[in-house]
Amino acid sequence: MTARCVVALGANLGDRLAALRSAVSALDGIPGMSVTGCSPVISTRSVGGPEGSPDYFNAVLELSVELTPEETLRACQKVEQEHGRERTVHWGPRTLDVDIIWFEGVEQQDPNLTLPHPRAHERAFVLVPWSRLDPSAQLGGQLVRDLAKRAPDLEGLSTTDLTLCDGTEGS
Repeated sequence: MTARCVVALGANLGDRLAALRSAVSALDGIPGMSVTGCSPVISTRSVGGPEGSPDYFNAVLELSVELTPEETLRACQKVEQEHGRERTVHWGPRTLDVDIIWFEGVEQQDPNLTLPHPRAHERAFVLVPWSRLDPSAQLGGQLVRDLAKRAPDLEGLSTTDLTLCDGTEGS
């Protein structure tokens, strides 16, 4: 069975744009997973991490998956590791972060994976690009674009002209 899945990408170390573009390619190349849409890239201040952390580039992807949520999580974590992700500081700087935000037809609270993502509704760096990718997207029965307008971290966000998809993956 094929399901739609939304993942958020973020990077604030090294060549951030190259890391995000490489992640799109890596995810699109995983058997049972294809990238069907990419949001524009946004720039955001680091939130919750160590003082003075570099700004992030963030984007949201829509995937078509033939994998379970847990298999999708393992695939995303493998892509993070392949991009040098180290989990040493909670909310610390990172070469690449790949988070599953929403998985079609799935609501679960599991120690390893909670769906939808438990903090997505309050994160402008997820909500703004997601609403640009899919203006009709909903999370928790509310339009993502409406949630984005109320996100507490909206002030630290700026748009860019940067894109991740080359046209073969989706929009």
